[in-house]
Amino acid sequence: MDTKSSAHLSPFQLNKRILSVVMFTFMVYLSIGLPLAVLPQLVHKQLGFSSFIAGIVISVQYVATLSFRPKAGQLADTLGARTVVLIGLACCAMSGVFGILAILFLSNPTVSIVLLICSRLFLGTGESFTSTGATLWGMNLVDRSETSRVISWNGVATYSAMAFGAPLGVFLDSKIPAYGFAIFTLLIAIVGFILAYRKPKIKVKVDTKIAFLKVASRVWVFGVALALGTVGFGVLSTFITIYFAEQHWPNPAYALSVFGAGFVIIRLIFGKMIPKFGGIKVSMVSFVVEALGLFLIWGGEHIGIVYTGAFLVGAGFSLVFPSLGVEAVKQVEAKNRGSALGVYNAFLDIALMFIGPMAGLLIPLIGIRDVYGVAGVITVFAVLLMAYLLHKGKQTPKAV
Repeated sequence: MDTKSSAHLSPFQLNKRILSVVMFTFMVYLSIGLPLAVLPQLVHKQLGFSSFIAGIVISVQYVATLSFRPKAGQLADTLGARTVVLIGLACCAMSGVFGILAILFLSNPTVSIVLLICSRLFLGTGESFTSTGATLWGMNLVDRSETSRVISWNGVATYSAMAFGAPLGVFLDSKIPAYGFAIFTLLIAIVGFILAYRKPKIKVKVDTKIAFLKVASRVWVFGVALALGTVGFGVLSTFITIYFAEQHWPNPAYALSVFGAGFVIIRLIFGKMIPKFGGIKVSMVSFVVEALGLFLIWGGEHIGIVYTGAFLVGAGFSLVFPSLGVEAVKQVEAKNRGSALGVYNAFLDIALMFIGPMAGLLIPLIGIRDVYGVAGVITVFAVLLMAYLLHKGKQTPKAV
């Protein structure tokens, strides 16, 4: 496909072209969403480990994601986005294999949890390669002016998949106890690999002389803001099932679905606000909404209030990634966008990697409800950072 020809395409044709590769992001995040409502309880209840260990098992995925995110971006710039997506989907398939093995050894908690950790590490690696590759693949299919459209659709695919994956994981667990999420992860990775392999390569002229640290110096401030805003999502996705169990409420997976609904609705309706008002302004308003949602969960005495809070967290977090991501990608030229995406995404991975263990340590000290209050305060700091950038009019150089 010719990137230049995308300037003459209708919005429908542009979206169709983008979605043809962003669907691989949906597949990998569906695999990530599947165990969210099942795995914490499996580790905590069936295997008998603490909430801290449950947080470790969830968060270890992001150790792998963080480790490979910069490399995924660099390889996407040099080998091509399609190749990187294929590597990612192969890793997701291995995650499914190790997940199945972990369930086979449930009678031996030590062996089972080691296998679960291996499964999470492969899933994190698959996430890193697939999402970075699919995003850059989409960018290579359209004009650079459509960058925000690509990032937005990638975000819709990400969080709609996670929102759908959580209740699907519960459903599969009821039909195929324990095995459901692992088997489905393996199957969807195989299907995705076949579909990606059949697509033609996109040749992009690249220049890899630019230093990685130089790219990082251009995008770090946007990454820090993204990390602060990710705390609320991380706490919600990791510990909402335990929170509901403590309150004796049913259907914790629905909280993740409500989060996803808020995320997708806002992304689809207000995505065009980013080029109109600028990434910093949009993200500041988004952080305010997210903080409000976290404080509602913190103070909620009724399940309906908590669902409302989850919706607002999703609605607030919805535009954070694309609004700050567009600003980050602007700082480099087209030939280094993969590296910029890798660095920017790494901050999200860092946040998610530490949220689980830190929140797991806080829960015995302050209680699981107050963890959401702490997350709300951290999100307020993100609001203050955006206000500071607006006040100072801080702008990084426009290109490396």
